[in-house]
Amino acid sequence: MALLKEWRDSAYNENMDQNKLQALWAKYFQDEKEIYSQLLQNPDEVVSGTVKELAEKYGVTIMTMTGFLDGINDSLKEKNPIEEMEEDTQVQLGFDKALLYKNMVGAEADWLYNLPEWEAIFDEETRKALYKEQKSSTTIVKEAKIYPNDPCPCGSGKKYKKCCGRK
Repeated sequence: MALLKEWRDSAYNENMDQNKLQALWAKYFQDEKEIYSQLLQNPDEVVSGTVKELAEKYGVTIMTMTGFLDGINDSLKEKNPIEEMEEDTQVQLGFDKALLYKNMVGAEADWLYNLPEWEAIFDEETRKALYKEQKSSTTIVKEAKIYPNDPCPCGSGKKYKKCCGRK
């Protein structure tokens, strides 16, 4: 069985005891935070190796590393083959810094986008701009509705119903 399927089957198992599931996620989030702290200390270094080697390097289980690779994959410059990944699959962690930051904001993972290591990568103004860019990209803005008696947006000076609003 591919590692990703095994990870998702356990991490998103609705039949699992809720206490066990909460404990799994609490441990995962702590491990994830520690891995990101290490990666962000040298953000331009492309860490690579097999899934098993990276799990050993960061002191986590292979399942935790699989979940981590699943989470970071959208922020990588070159995607990893996560769908068919096995323990001996070569993977790399060359990430786009701005994209990673925005994806952390999008996931509402404040424990990750507030890591102190970001301060050495982006100044406060840049972090605020990236945060705002990400948040506004998911905000739906409805256009102002034009009513029949409103002035026509074409600029003719006529009411909308007597101008462009005619059928």
